[in-house]
Amino acid sequence: MDVEIRPHAGVGPFRFGMPFDEAMEIAPTLGRVSHRPGAERPPGKYVVNFDDSAFQYVLSFPEGGTLTAVELWRFRDEAADITVTFDELDVFRTPGEELVEQLEERGHTVSYDDDLGIHALPELKMSFANNSSFEYPVDEEGDPLYFDYVLVSTEPVV
Repeated sequence: MDVEIRPHAGVGPFRFGMPFDEAMEIAPTLGRVSHRPGAERPPGKYVVNFDDSAFQYVLSFPEGGTLTAVELWRFRDEAADITVTFDELDVFRTPGEELVEQLEERGHTVSYDDDLGIHALPELKMSFANNSSFEYPVDEEGDPLYFDYVLVSTEPVV
């Protein structure tokens, strides 16, 4: 599965501004959809779990019921047939430091919040982080090698 991040437009098959019902027609074709009890309709977050790899889309719908943000959580199976790209870069298989360097080389402004551990691309309303407690591959110093989380939003990011 190939998933393309398109800032200001959407992620994969999901477009920002897409009505909830339209997104929920697509979501079950990608995986199992879950939400917190009592949140069958917006507002809320809806998790799409893709197969056994543990790759997830998290779709955010505020009160108005149209898609405003997509979170992507990295697959846990290193052999997963999933490629998530932004600006032709594989965001979950390119080492984090290298990804940031390549984004900056392509003219993107990347800011870093040391307290939150988030790399943000403010003009694109997206951010990258290592938020999981899952044991992903690490570098020589024991730090996560890859980002495991991406947020793409219609709202400003830190």
